[in-house]
Amino acid sequence: MLKEFKEFILRGNVLDLAVAVIIGGAFGKVISSLVTDILMPPLGLILGKVDFNDLYINMSGTPYASLAEAQAAGALTLNYGVFLDNLISFLIIGAAVFLIIKLANSLQRLRPVEKPAPTTKECPFCISSIPIKATRCPNCTSEIK
Repeated sequence: MLKEFKEFILRGNVLDLAVAVIIGGAFGKVISSLVTDILMPPLGLILGKVDFNDLYINMSGTPYASLAEAQAAGALTLNYGVFLDNLISFLIIGAAVFLIIKLANSLQRLRPVEKPAPTTKECPFCISSIPIKATRCPNCTSEIK
């Protein structure tokens, strides 16, 4: 069983998938940081010094000064600012993946397609398909040179 597991793990597609998951996780963290730390602060400044992470709807009825204060008190909140951050992260990751796939597809179209060597030929007498190494047609029994 250990041998089968080792063979399974060492297959190319399993290793490729593991690498993709690890790189995808790192890419997600980078994009999340890009959105939270780089894009949202200037956007919040343009929109009137708004911190998107502090945007919430208090559903408890008790007023709180900030989201952190409401969460510390255990109040029920609808955190739409955090949702906006995550939505922008998702859109950026989706756009990046789209562009990578589009680039890969265009590069694949540029690569010349090699045709496989023929395995059959045509009998000149009866026009049937025969193996390329055949010296006699199995259909009309003619000798092929």
